[in-house]
Amino acid sequence: MKACSASPALERLRGRFERLYGRSAAPACLERLVLALGRYGLEARTPGRRGWDQSDRILIAYPDAVTARGERPLAVLKRFLDRRLAGAFDTLHLLPFFPSSSDEGFSVIHYRTVNPELGNWADVAGLGGSFRLMLDLVLNHVSRQSAWFKEFSTGIAPARDYFIEADPGTDLSAVVRPRSSALLTPVWTRRGYRHVWSTFGPDQIDLNYANPDVFFEILDILLYYVSQGARIIRLDAVAFLWKRIGTPCLNLPETHEIVRIFRECLALAAPDVLLLTETNLPAGENESYFGGGEEAHLIYNFVLPPLL
Repeated sequence: MKACSASPALERLRGRFERLYGRSAAPACLERLVLALGRYGLEARTPGRRGWDQSDRILIAYPDAVTARGERPLAVLKRFLDRRLAGAFDTLHLLPFFPSSSDEGFSVIHYRTVNPELGNWADVAGLGGSFRLMLDLVLNHVSRQSAWFKEFSTGIAPARDYFIEADPGTDLSAVVRPRSSALLTPVWTRRGYRHVWSTFGPDQIDLNYANPDVFFEILDILLYYVSQGARIIRLDAVAFLWKRIGTPCLNLPETHEIVRIFRECLALAAPDVLLLTETNLPAGENESYFGGGEEAHLIYNFVLPPLL
């Protein structure tokens, strides 16, 4: 693959996979990564404008922010923005438009499907034709109604290993919690009741990134969004990705390593696409996701808007 011909980049990626999954697993991970990049042929795309500066203006909008009877909300949104706000901004952060079960779209059931009540991928592409498009990659958790979790419950591979089980008697007091709900959710499976990790509540079940299959599922979804026109990828709740009992399970080194791999992949296959991390943390922890220029291109600053 032409985009992966740079051996220094491959060697860096090999080292990152070694730190995540061990030396013996790294070669297979590297091969899977090359195949994932080649799957979408992104290296053939003509690069657009790179980077961003103080002149960029970003609008955040729900997919059904503007509606008209009998019309697809995404199509109505494009018409409204083209007619009423043309030139007022250059980037649209389109909040999740996938089938979901809760949390304003952030409990995703199907990652590659547009909710038919909102429109279709052609509508998303239309918005991307008018504006630089930012899409959310909800990568810490999936909906309890997702196919992956249903397969976990029924014991079907590979998804039966996609989630984190824990004994409810385990001391998890060190884990940082963003919500007041229980950290572990009891669910019925073919093996009986199991308690699964659910940082954001019982409808949003955390993925197990210690399983490389999970990493490659999410990487493929990221690349799919890029192929559908995303020019900024927002990594939702990224700070919670990696879990290790006895730690806060927040900002762990493995989490930063995953963000670095995403950055390296985009540099190879889609160099004009930017990563934005969303962590909602104190400034120093938030800024750590710049990673010395190896991680996010942009980070959210949750403190500034309320102060303004």
